Amino acid sequence: MTTISEEANLLTVINVFTVENPQEQQLLVDHLVINIEKAKKQEGLISVNIHKSLDGTRVINYAQWSSKEALETALKSQEFMAPVEKAVEFPHDFHLYEVVFTTQP
Repeated sequence: MTTISEEANLLTVINVFTVENPQEQQLLVDHLVINIEKAKKQEGLISVNIHKSLDGTRVINYAQWSSKEALETALKSQEFMAPVEKAVEFPHDFHLYEVVFTTQP
């Protein structure tokens, strides 16, 4: 379950993909969603959320891991990396984050 909290102490991966059109956007979304089962087998994966922009030009993969070490271990797994390699054929911006502030009304 996705938990966005400063106290959760999780590693957040945000990967923003750029696509040419809504059809390409949906193909990437479908690819990511279909391969979630492979990702879920990785120790330390907490959650994966896929977002698509309303203008049809971006797909965002927001994933949470228990630690940087857990992510690094997954990145060495061929089962995990095979679908990732296809996704990163699209232009993308990949960074690691920590939650530093949240609020609600």
